[in-house]
Order: sequence, then C-alpha cells, then structure tokens
Amino acid sequence: MSKTMKKLLIKNGQIKTMTGREFTGSLLIEGTKITALGETLDVHSLSDVVVIDAMGCLVLPGFIDAHCHVGIGEEIYRWEGEDFNEMTDPVTPDMRAIDGINPEDEGFRDARLGGITAVFTGPGSANVIGGTGVVMKTAGKIVDKMIVRDPAGLKIAFGENPKMVYGEQKKMPMTRMGTAALLRQALVDAQTYKDKLEQGQTDSDKLPERDLGLEILVKVINREIPLRAHAHRADDIMTAIRIAQEFKVDLVLEHCTEGHKIAKDLAEFGYPAVVGPLLTNRAKVELKDKSFKTPGVLAKAGVKVAIMTDHSVTPIEQLPLCAALACKAGMEIEEALRAITINPAEILGVSDRIGSLEVGKDADLVIWSDHPFIITSRPLYVIINGEIVSPEPRENDISE
Repeated sequence: MSKTMKKLLIKNGQIKTMTGREFTGSLLIEGTKITALGETLDVHSLSDVVVIDAMGCLVLPGFIDAHCHVGIGEEIYRWEGEDFNEMTDPVTPDMRAIDGINPEDEGFRDARLGGITAVFTGPGSANVIGGTGVVMKTAGKIVDKMIVRDPAGLKIAFGENPKMVYGEQKKMPMTRMGTAALLRQALVDAQTYKDKLEQGQTDSDKLPERDLGLEILVKVINREIPLRAHAHRADDIMTAIRIAQEFKVDLVLEHCTEGHKIAKDLAEFGYPAVVGPLLTNRAKVELKDKSFKTPGVLAKAGVKVAIMTDHSVTPIEQLPLCAALACKAGMEIEEALRAITINPAEILGVSDRIGSLEVGKDADLVIWSDHPFIITSRPLYVIINGEIVSPEPRENDISE
C-alpha cells in the first residue's frame, strides 16, 4: 500500500490538540489538511478511506525545533557540509539559508524519527549579521517544496562567537562594543535605504542601486521579519533588547542561557525566548550557568518559551528528551509540550499552518506509543502533509 493517501482516518486515539482540547476520538485527513476531528465522526459516507487504529496511543501535533542547523550544517561532514557561517565579513544579511540546505542531510531523517515535523534552520553565530533562516518541513526532496516560511528571521549574534572569529583576523568586532556598533550601523543604513526607496517612488533620480543585504534589513525595519539574536549571557541579552527597542524592530531571543537571572525583566519586554541547547556540555565560558531550569523559570515569569536543540550541537531527535529534562528541572509538563509545538509555531509566524491539531491546518502529526516525555515512548507514525513518512506502518494497524 502506498504511504501517500487521499483520505486518512485516525480513530480511537487520545488526541491532544494543543489548543486546550483533549479527547479520545478520531481525526480525518484529506489530502494535506486536517478536515475534521472529534469524539465521534461520521465517515460512513466517505469512500477510499485508509484507517489507522490508534487505540491506547497519544496523537499530538508534530514537534517543531525552533532553532537548529539541520541541512545547512551536515553533521557527518567537515568543511564539505558546513555551509552556515560565511566567515569572511561580519555583516552578511544577504546570505540565505535556502541556498545552503541539503534535503538529503541525515539530520532530516533523524528529526522524523524523533517526531519533529518542522524546523527553523539557518545561519550560525560567527557573524554579527549572519543571514536569513527558513521554516521548513522535515520531509521532502526539494528544499523549495519543503519551505513553510522564507525568510523567517535574520540571524544576529552577540557575545563570544563574533569576537573570536574576527578578533583572530584582527578585524572589527574584537569587542562587544564593536558587535553592537556594527549592528546599529547596519540598521541605520537600512533606514536610509528605505527612505531613498520611498523617495524613488516619486522621483526616479533618487532611487538607490539595488542592495540585497539592505533589502533584507529593510524587512526587519518594516517588522516583516524579526531579528533572531544569538545571546547567552544576561548582558548580551539586554544589548539585543536595547538595540531592538532603539530601532523598534521585532526580536526573538535565541539560547537565552542566562535568561533565568533576568526572567521578570524579560517578561516585561515581551520578547519570546528559544532556549537551548541544554543537552550539551559547557563548551565555552558564557555557558557556565547553563541549566535545564531556565525554560521553566522563564515560562513561569510569563515569557513565551520554545525549546531547541541547536542541531547538531544536540542531535535533533532528542528534542522531546530536552523538553522532558526541563520538566524534571521544574517546568510544567503542559508548558514543555507547548514549547515544542504551538509556542514555536507562534514565535516563527507559522501558527496558521502548524503547531496544533485544528481543522484547516497542515496534517503534520505524530501517533506516540505513550507520552513522548516517557523515555520508552516512540513515534509509531509520523505524518507530514498527510503522508506517513516514518517509521514503516505496523502490521494490522491500517485497513482499507
């Protein structure tokens, strides 16, 4: 039987929608979308329906890793597959992740095996401005067809990484002041470019030459995409916020390792935090206070939190384990589930399509043998765009 089905009915499952609704019942998929769900569904009038009996199983939205480098930083390679840091210039807003992603990276398969159906993947943190990232599905052969949102954010970085990369080259930035100065100047240049574009609409002589990097920065100025700020230390987090406030742009805090130290302050500003990687060692000084408590502390303070792997720093299939360990450290179980489903969808600006089980949304879901935070639980079926993509169907579960 083909794994591609026009109509797929999941019955008798414990369905957790992540909208506050949970029930034992059925969910109907037609094509790539969820078309019905409820305790009882009348499907007798439907023809050519493939049925999965999910008795005793938990049905959840597919998990979302809100920050990783899958496809653009291929873990089994060295320089051959490392395409996420253009370390020749500290300001490279014109870099586009879509041009460096290999859909045959083993990480996509690993993601599916872990119940992760969508990711934000993009540039690394070597540059002050690294380029744009994308939201994409974890199944497919052509990147363009896997994309959910592009561009989905502009990567910027504070702290040790840009200092190390360019300090060794005896170039700016060698200090945190230099990092902030380069970012500010780029945003000022973007505002000037935007003004010239507006003037050029009425006076063609004032139209500037096209600049691909400034075009992306104008999208930030216009709040079409957020800055996604790599920041571990509390002071670096506050520098990111200071600049975002100064230029009135949207901001997503990435890593936020010391966020627990200033949780109440972060909640007042209202910027979301994508926290992690947590399942790793303290590889550098700014990770000295890394803790699995951080996501829970931030969530309790009122910060919208997503948990990430930063794959391949933490293998992407361990995203559910990272969330479970955050629960062990004090995070509420429901909040940890939100941190890998609906919260990242909202943070990434794609909650109209993914992150919860609702009529009209993409049919991205996972049937789990047990709660995914239980170490022995496994995804029995991973479904993306209405197609079973992993693992192979169990015998006797599917009927025509």
